[in-house]
Amino acid sequence: MNEQTKGSQWLKNILKSKWYPGIFQWPTAIVFIIIMYELLIGIPVAHDNFGTAMTWVLWWPIIPLIFLLVGRFWCAICPFATLSDLIQKWVGNNRPVPKFLKRYGIWIIDIFFILITWADHVFGIVESPRGSGVLMLLIITGVVAAGAFFERRTWCRYLCFLGGLAGNYSRAGALELRGTPEKCSQCTVFACFKGSEKAPGCPMFEFPKTMDNNARCNFCGHCVKNCPNDSISISARIPSKELWFIRKPKLEESFLAIVIMGIVFVQNITMLEIGMKAQEWLERILGISNYAVTFTVTFLVAMAIPILLLVLTSWIASLKNAESVTLNFTRFGYMLIPLDLAGHLAHNLFHLLAEGKSVFYTFLALFGRQTGDAATALVSMETIQILQFTLLSLGTLASVYTAYRIAKTSYTGNRVMGSFIPFALLVLLLAALNIYLFLLPMTHRM
Repeated sequence: MNEQTKGSQWLKNILKSKWYPGIFQWPTAIVFIIIMYELLIGIPVAHDNFGTAMTWVLWWPIIPLIFLLVGRFWCAICPFATLSDLIQKWVGNNRPVPKFLKRYGIWIIDIFFILITWADHVFGIVESPRGSGVLMLLIITGVVAAGAFFERRTWCRYLCFLGGLAGNYSRAGALELRGTPEKCSQCTVFACFKGSEKAPGCPMFEFPKTMDNNARCNFCGHCVKNCPNDSISISARIPSKELWFIRKPKLEESFLAIVIMGIVFVQNITMLEIGMKAQEWLERILGISNYAVTFTVTFLVAMAIPILLLVLTSWIASLKNAESVTLNFTRFGYMLIPLDLAGHLAHNLFHLLAEGKSVFYTFLALFGRQTGDAATALVSMETIQILQFTLLSLGTLASVYTAYRIAKTSYTGNRVMGSFIPFALLVLLLAALNIYLFLLPMTHRM
């Protein structure tokens, strides 16, 4: 047995354990309760609030890294998912998922993601413990409603904005869970999906027998426990490899990929002096001093630019590969996921490394230990920038190569390069815009 096989078996044994995922779920739930208390009852100043520091300085920055390393593992232990399971157990009606959710769930997630980002900047959610607490309460309300009325984890699969982000990023993840075709083809029990006395069925409505992507698998381990044929395998893979062979690309998933690019632009611009100058310029042009209005205009423009660039590139490629603009947009939108992930990680790295000590300081404050205005940086700004540019370089290379593999898989002859080159140039342009923004000094969040 080679090292990779040993590692896969070790992971499989963890998922088979009766202690998994509960051994991670309950500590996470306890920490979440403390965070909620601090957000709603604790110190009302973000700089001194443990809940704010844990949520926006620690958890939010490392979430993309978790998706990269272990896929949607967070979704298996997420306190919202645990709450959904409890609600279903106590008062669940287990109604089928409405057809409109199955059809439009990702679009709803896209809209939620955009609205939450917009609301954060307009209402200052991140900078306000109470605002963050209210956001969490709104999510809890949705989780409780979905768990009470509908079967399994309807919220996580069809409505959770973080689940949509996880679905995209986990496609570039380094782990995959699959059924063994030879064994699954002989199976008539379908315990992996339906469940058994050992564990419930797949909470995310996935059927490992036919599953060919990581977008909705949360590594909960239920299918591993239930499978009577030991068919399920967990294996390491090259990050982003799944994106090279998308069999059924979906417009809404590619749209989310380009939306995430726009959101990263927005998050960066609003932390820079150039963003403040843009706001002042808009105020003069529009004759309006209302921040909500001027930010909304800035937000829409920043979101629209990458979308329009992808549409334009799809049109240029269509002249070479004779496919529709929509199909090119849908097929090649997935190439942006590695760059999205790198840009998201690079942006969040600033908060984690430039403000990371605030988690420790606010924790000490829970016990009456005050640290005053002590420095919060873990490393120098120069080190942070080196790490950011390293991430962006890796993400750019992965996206360019993904564009090439998509073109090579989809076309032959001259159509391969005719499709690849325009999209490769788009990736390089978006990467250059990211690098330019990261070269400018950012302001702290806390």
